[in-house]
This record gives sequence, C-alpha cells and structure tokens, in this order.
Amino acid sequence: MNKKIGCLHAHYSNIAYIEQGVLPGTSAVEWIHFVDPGLMKRVMDNPCFDEAEAKSRVAQQVDWIAKSGVDAILITCTNYIALMGENALTAAVPVIKIDEPLFDDLMRDGAPQVLLFTNPATVEGTMRRFGEHAAGKGMSTHTAEARVIDGAFELIMMGRKAEYEQVVSNYIAKIFALEGEDRRLAVAQLSMADAAMKAERELKARIDHPLRSLALRMEALLF
Repeated sequence: MNKKIGCLHAHYSNIAYIEQGVLPGTSAVEWIHFVDPGLMKRVMDNPCFDEAEAKSRVAQQVDWIAKSGVDAILITCTNYIALMGENALTAAVPVIKIDEPLFDDLMRDGAPQVLLFTNPATVEGTMRRFGEHAAGKGMSTHTAEARVIDGAFELIMMGRKAEYEQVVSNYIAKIFALEGEDRRLAVAQLSMADAAMKAERELKARIDHPLRSLALRMEALLF
C-alpha cells in the first residue's frame, strides 16, 4: 500500500525539491503538500512577533495535517522545525524533520564542517537543534561553523530561483578557492540543494545537503 506523506512547506519552491529529489518515479509514496509562506514572512518582517503565537500556529498546522489521512508528516522548513519544539512528540502520526537526516550524516563524518544558510532567521534554531540532536547521541557539534550568505534569501522569496542558486554556488566556489578543496561544506536549507548539486558537479567536491540525506533516510524507511 502506498504511504501518504503530508509535507509542510514555508515556500512553494520546496514542492519540486521533494517531488523530484526524494524517491522520484516510485509509486510507493504519495506526497500531499501544505504550504504556508505567511508565517515566516511575519516572523522575518516583525522582530517583535510573538514567538508563542508562532509556535501555536505551527502546532495547529501539524495537527491539521495529521488529521488529513496521512501516514507521516515531513516538515521541510528548518524554522518551522525550531518553532515546533516538543510538539512533534504529541502528533497523531510520525513527524519527519528534514534536518535530522542531515545532522546524522554530518556527525558520522566527524570532520570540521561549515554549515551554510541563506535565511538568517533559521541559523540560531537550526544550530541549537543540531547541538541538541548531537548531545542526545553522546556527540558534540563544536567543530561546526554556521555562515550566512548575505542577500540570497530575498531572491528565492521573490521567485528568482536561478539567481538564488547562482549566488549560492558562487559562494561555495569561493570558499573552496580560499580555504582549500578539502574543506567540508554542507548547506542547511532545502532551497539550497540544487545549488549545492550544481557546485558539486562543477567543482567535483562533495557538498552535503538535506535532500540527499532525506532521500537516503526515506528509502531506508520505506524499503
């Protein structure tokens, strides 16, 4: 029987990443997408926006999706995940957080990592979750360094995906040029996955990204 996975996104562009990048062509999964860009816009535009209200909104969304007949929920927005906190534990169906498979891959590597972001509002919550996730497995993230690619996130929010990916891939190439080809890099956000894969092809260097980690995890869970 097909598994129905409800996906909660903060932006419409994430739908294609999941449809095309996670088990493409298989009939084992039916993706059902829920998109709410409004919450993150309010959080970013209003520094005084009440965090408790934001957390309540995410909890309501997850509860709504859980009651729609899905077998599991995938949350693709790292900021949503940070806001969700322990609410995932009370959901009626399993909740898959897109950053956790990536965290596991980074911890297995063990080498010092640069973790790239384009959304500044995502950094604190993601790095905190990375630390908590690692601590729960008796490991440390002290060698992980977060960096933000300035001016990129606005491009993807305006739908200028090609420009966004070029800015991200150029930044990655610059890091390798300045810091050496053995520098370990990962991108933290799903929207950065295509740019990471583009840079991989051009530079012939491995760049970890959430889509690869998620695809491997989903394949292991379903097959």
